[in-house]
Amino acid sequence: MNGSVRVGHVLGVPLRMHWSVPVLIVLLAYGLGHQTLPAWAPGRTSAVYALASAVGAVLLMGSLLLHEAAHAVTARKKGVSVEDVTLWALGGLTKMGRPRTAGVAFWVAVVGPLTSLVIGGVAVGAGIGAHAVIGWGVPAAVLIWLGWANLLLGVFNLLPAAPLDGGRVVQAVIWWRTGDRDRAERAAGRSGQILGAVLIAFGWISFLRGNNGGLWISLIGLFMMIIANAERQRAGVNTALRGVRVDDAMSAPVASGADWLTVGRFIDEVAAHSRHSVMPLLDFEGRPSGAVQLRTLAAVPAEARETQRVRDVATPLSRCTVAEPGELLSEVLERARPGGGGMPVLVVDHGQLMGIVTMHDVTRLFQLHGLGITTAPPESTRP
Repeated sequence: MNGSVRVGHVLGVPLRMHWSVPVLIVLLAYGLGHQTLPAWAPGRTSAVYALASAVGAVLLMGSLLLHEAAHAVTARKKGVSVEDVTLWALGGLTKMGRPRTAGVAFWVAVVGPLTSLVIGGVAVGAGIGAHAVIGWGVPAAVLIWLGWANLLLGVFNLLPAAPLDGGRVVQAVIWWRTGDRDRAERAAGRSGQILGAVLIAFGWISFLRGNNGGLWISLIGLFMMIIANAERQRAGVNTALRGVRVDDAMSAPVASGADWLTVGRFIDEVAAHSRHSVMPLLDFEGRPSGAVQLRTLAAVPAEARETQRVRDVATPLSRCTVAEPGELLSEVLERARPGGGGMPVLVVDHGQLMGIVTMHDVTRLFQLHGLGITTAPPESTRP
């Protein structure tokens, strides 16, 4: 998600934080320390309220992490790759591969809200217990607040609109009923756009009536619309690429060069004549060994270009996306996301470079599909 930074790992998965999270935590902590706690447990000092609100904010952050960790753990147990976890205003987003079945998609989606609901119930119960043991006070109030916050988060995330977990649940159900994953993704994305528009309108009206929190609601709605629109577009691309193989999309032949060449020779002999901004490299035996980008070559100082080997500045094959000609393009593109090898895709058959697939090639296929032109031949004519 744009606007997020990497802050560490959770269960071995990269953890990112969107700028909206600290803003949300500050707003919630401020409301807890200046409004909720003084109303629920009056008579304490400002220092007590400040400390309690900070503890409550940390606990809430921890519950958001548990929500997303539940998604990540369930996905891994079901054989779905997990790329990273991003915390944001609505809880979080777990970037993962596409589940193979509707059942897997359902359980991966529903486990997050269930985790929040369980945390909420436990926290409310603990608050009630603390009240019974030590009387009503700040600790009990913080636990009750934390519990209701998690219950609200769980219920809100069950709303049937992507990118909320409820939208994923609806998507899984539609996929199960129709057998069409892309149709299900488009439906979930459309519901997310609608709910996002409703939140924007509601928040703006609320703000005009004097509620400053309405701006935050509108911002959340805007986030939802942007993400839901991106998911609808991705579903459209998947539909356009249905049944398309890698060799239907690849550019071939492709300009490539020996990885032992100096950067200067490679620029003169290969890059100057290539139609692509990324060029494959070949080793002494003619096998692919990596790829190099034009901007990487341009970054090499002029005085070093005649001594530095191009393989020293290239991306090694182990970090590139590699595919066989007969693989489905949609599955390969899942591996080629930024967290994977990225684009372009090097097409290799029995150790020999056959071509590459660039974003330009994928865009062209999508545009042809919009014109009603099918690029993939019928299965009966496949070699």
